[in-house]
Amino acid sequence: MQSANNLRTFRGSFHPSVNNIALLSKTINSLPLNSLSHHDLILRCQRGARPDKAAFSELLRRYQPHLEKVFYHLAPDWPDRADLVQEVWIRVYRNIKRLQEPAKFKGWLTRIATNLFYDELRKRKRVKSPLSLDAPIQADDGEINWELPSDNPEPSQELMTEEFYSQLQAAIADLPETFRTTIVLREIEDMSYEEIAEITGVSLGTVKSRIARARQRLQSQLKNYMSL
Repeated sequence: MQSANNLRTFRGSFHPSVNNIALLSKTINSLPLNSLSHHDLILRCQRGARPDKAAFSELLRRYQPHLEKVFYHLAPDWPDRADLVQEVWIRVYRNIKRLQEPAKFKGWLTRIATNLFYDELRKRKRVKSPLSLDAPIQADDGEINWELPSDNPEPSQELMTEEFYSQLQAAIADLPETFRTTIVLREIEDMSYEEIAEITGVSLGTVKSRIARARQRLQSQLKNYMSL
């Protein structure tokens, strides 16, 4: 903790010079990996010809749950999700030095994961929806509420819930891949429009249009089940 405080104090009075840069590097190197900020941890991974193994292991520990969540929602019934997660980390290990803005690491990581998923999806020529919808989904902007409220559902309500999710899966399966991607990133990963634009490589207006059109399609097909 004292080292972390010293680092913050040092940065507050930092003036670029060869000596100060060397001192900052030495200070960061002396900190326990689990006390480093995400930014400093990524910088540590970017030094040298290959990422520092200990630093990369810490990076994996912090972001592994995020990757597992992404693939869980994109491909819940794929038995090799763990292999896909591993492949993402291999690509990160090989390419992390190319990341120009460490602050955007999470978006960069998600982009690698979603690109890998859709590469695999095209190879497998899946027909069923790749999305996991075994939990209620709600839009935080109030545009859609996909939750069927019931504290103690009757058997008929349980059947209705099962039917709802069956219809929801079918409706999302009908969406174009680009629409499905934005729905996953927005409604499940809770990402901002700006983050989705960065990940998918399209304009902010295109992201908003895709999400709006996807929601319109879902609302039309699920109007008998949804509370808007």
